[in-house]
Amino acid sequence: MTDTTIVHLLRHGEVHNPEGVLYGRLPGYRLSEDGVLMAKAASRWFADRDVTALFSSPMQRALETAAPLADSLGLPVTVDDRLIEAGNHFEGLTFGVGTGSLRRPEHWRHLVNPFRPSWGEPYKLLAARMRAVVIRARETARGHEAVCVSHQLPIWILRLHAERRRLWHHPARRECSLASLTSLTFEGSRLVEVAYCEPAAGIAQGPSVAGA
Repeated sequence: MTDTTIVHLLRHGEVHNPEGVLYGRLPGYRLSEDGVLMAKAASRWFADRDVTALFSSPMQRALETAAPLADSLGLPVTVDDRLIEAGNHFEGLTFGVGTGSLRRPEHWRHLVNPFRPSWGEPYKLLAARMRAVVIRARETARGHEAVCVSHQLPIWILRLHAERRRLWHHPARRECSLASLTSLTFEGSRLVEVAYCEPAAGIAQGPSVAGA
């Protein structure tokens, strides 16, 4: 009989970002007050789950999302750099056609190829690193469950890859809300199910902080 293992990809909660910048991998971006509530809601969802391993992106917002889960489960947080946010040329800038970076011609060359994409980390490389960390989590928690705290784009690209869909997409069509869970169920090393849920849906109705 094969072992059943579930690897949950947990997106971090809402970020305090009143300036509305694309913070990407920049340090110092913490959870907002609602983001803290979202992290606690996600933690409660796991109260009766058989979680034996907890991994996180090194970014502050991810570690703060992992903290209540670590406390409630009595597990250490293992930082894995492969769970980090995707690289992006527009990091640290506002994005838009008004006062944003799209108004400046020096940025236009980074928008020519949405399939790679030309503005950031290639989708294929992103899928590969996320797949590698999921395998690590699966093997660490074999026969049980693991949680990996990461970011919207890495989680969504992993899901597209797992479901054998094309990796390029419209950002507005991602099903990966704040503090949501994308769960991969394995029988041995074979993926048998991809599921999605939103433990913080009652909180995540819309950003309480502009740009969050």
